Amino acid sequence: MAAAAECDVIMAAPEGPGEPESEEETRREAESFKEQGNAYYAKKDYNEAYNYYTKAIDTCPNNASYYGNRAATLMMLGRFREALGDAQQSVRLDDSFVRGHLREGKCHLSLGNAMAASRCFQRVLELDHKNSQAQQELKNATTVLEYEKIAEVDFEKRDFRKVVFCMDRALEFAPACHRFKILKAECLALLGRYPEAQSVASDILRMDSTNADALYVRGLCLYYEDCIEKAVQFFVQALRMAPDHEKACLACRNAKALKAKKEDGNKAFKDGNYKLAYELYTEALGIDPNNIKTNAKLYCNRGTVNSKLRKLEEAIDDCTNAVKLDDTYIKAYLRRAQCYMDTEQYEDAVRDYEKVYQTEKTKDRHSGASAEVQKEEEKKFKEVGEAFTILSDPKKKARYDSGQDLEEDGLNMGDFDANNIFKAFFGGPGGFSFEASGPGNFFFQFG
Repeated sequence: MAAAAECDVIMAAPEGPGEPESEEETRREAESFKEQGNAYYAKKDYNEAYNYYTKAIDTCPNNASYYGNRAATLMMLGRFREALGDAQQSVRLDDSFVRGHLREGKCHLSLGNAMAASRCFQRVLELDHKNSQAQQELKNATTVLEYEKIAEVDFEKRDFRKVVFCMDRALEFAPACHRFKILKAECLALLGRYPEAQSVASDILRMDSTNADALYVRGLCLYYEDCIEKAVQFFVQALRMAPDHEKACLACRNAKALKAKKEDGNKAFKDGNYKLAYELYTEALGIDPNNIKTNAKLYCNRGTVNSKLRKLEEAIDDCTNAVKLDDTYIKAYLRRAQCYMDTEQYEDAVRDYEKVYQTEKTKDRHSGASAEVQKEEEKKFKEVGEAFTILSDPKKKARYDSGQDLEEDGLNMGDFDANNIFKAFFGGPGGFSFEASGPGNFFFQFG
């Protein structure tokens, strides 16, 4: 970029024999501003350089090199779209201005328009067929076009990791391209890498709060994290900015449908209409197979319905599907373990309760982790405490068995001591044992 952004030092043309003295003074003043701009540019004080080049343009607006120099300064400030306007004006004033065409091409490339960039570099080579910078930049533009094509194919194949790779490579040549950043962020969200996706989208929104694509990606992350109501707000905002945004429209429709079906299923369950609840949860599961967290909860809820209908093997299958989608989902392990106990599959129950126990160890391992990771682990461990509270309190266990463990109900556990919970729940050293006097009544212990 440095070479392409190098400022021009072009002396004013000598005064014509019949030109008025005032015109000569104007040119001299403009050249003085330009020379001061060059001095600041050399010192890398690009803001002051910009100010003086602007003064030169205001004084003499028909000089191509002044626009060229201001374009170079704007490029160094990362303001590529403004730089593009100046570079284009410089070649309008002088179509043989090689540096102007180079800068226009660099701006197009930085903004992700590799096709337009190629045309600019080809024009430079028409003017100077040995120009090595144009030759290299033309290769860079071709590389970006290739990465774009590969990413388009891989997105259709849902190979999102490869798309992220391609966009990272393309962004090395096109650092100001919002389109590449958005595609990368969308794929990160689809890969479940929500903090990274949010970071990319937020960076764009800080520069352009009305960017519909960035608003869509923010909503997509929330949607996949099961924050559906907040997600809908972002989708609606994106559609305000761009009413024809197809992805935001589809995601908004899915989010609303998923929320409505889940709520209807919960209501049917609480009303004791288990058959209808089963049907509604099943319909909800068909809305969007990509929403892993929400679907894990829907499988667990449907498992609860099946357990109420005494379809215990189907309940086990639903809970298994839930933990396949989210292997940290404590409630699904607990529901499945209860079903295993009720069907006298005790060893399988042991494995599920052991998974619950491992959550406590996970919390300890992450004690030195980032605040974000610790917060997530605290949430998981709270569910372990809730599990113990439910299973050790006959009244709360009865509530659990009646289905009131669904996501919206929650329990007020109060304070609990993790060491006491696991000492009481999992016992002392030396293998494991349990006694079962009937469905739901058991004592369980392992070392």
